[in-house]
Amino acid sequence: MKYLISGFADEIAQDLTTQLENLKKLDMHYMEMRGVDGNNLIFHTPEKVKEIKKRLDDAGISLSALGSPLGKIGIEDAFEKHFEDFKGAVEIAHTMECKNIRMFSFYIPEGRAKEYKGKVFERLGLFADYAKANNVVLLHENEKGIYGEKALECKEIMDAFRGEHFKAIFDFANFVQAEQDTLEAYELLKEDIAYIHVKDAMKATGQVVPAGMGDGNVEVILRKLYTDGFAGYLSLEPHLFNFTGFAGLEKGNADIGGGPAKVLSGEEAFALAHASLQSILKRV
Repeated sequence: MKYLISGFADEIAQDLTTQLENLKKLDMHYMEMRGVDGNNLIFHTPEKVKEIKKRLDDAGISLSALGSPLGKIGIEDAFEKHFEDFKGAVEIAHTMECKNIRMFSFYIPEGRAKEYKGKVFERLGLFADYAKANNVVLLHENEKGIYGEKALECKEIMDAFRGEHFKAIFDFANFVQAEQDTLEAYELLKEDIAYIHVKDAMKATGQVVPAGMGDGNVEVILRKLYTDGFAGYLSLEPHLFNFTGFAGLEKGNADIGGGPAKVLSGEEAFALAHASLQSILKRV
């Protein structure tokens, strides 16, 4: 059994040099690449993608997934260009030697999920068929406001498309923000979870906090995953843009641990997220 720690390094900084320097400091060898050098990876030119790949190889960093925004558009938005972007992302995945592509199930007008289910599943079906034909793996992320924001809808999606090329991401904070109990979500989706986004949130306010400090039941679920035999990526997505408290973090787990409240830099926020996860994993 093996957990591989990854993360969204664009929350450290946008430029790849700073991202790589900080991953090295934390002895991390994987990243989920979203923003890099001013754009999402899937929107860079083929030449730029090859340059990025070489720099990652030289630094000993591999991608755990492409952190794409695919499916993160309104269900009534134009789809043709979006699908072309998806095809481009598949080619980039091949160049980056990374099969995993993070994706979503489209923003739905509030209270109208049933009305739009057919259109959502039609579009997801096109994604799924193309992924299978081109040997990549789509990782569906639960996200507030999309069709699959809650566990039941995620389960519907997985029942329709699950397989070698379509799997589930479990994001603690996103479920909390969607008012979905994470323990209920885990029990419903545990057979389909292939990838974890590590961030936590407070139920009362929706604020994102370090893992273990919110209402996402992060430690309980990571313990369940360990017991159930999960082996895969735990991807840090700090989102600690406005976080100023350190209560609950064991002093000494990070250079910034135990200090006075302050707005964190990207480097500090990422280090705190990493330390919080490591603290939980030690107990697990």
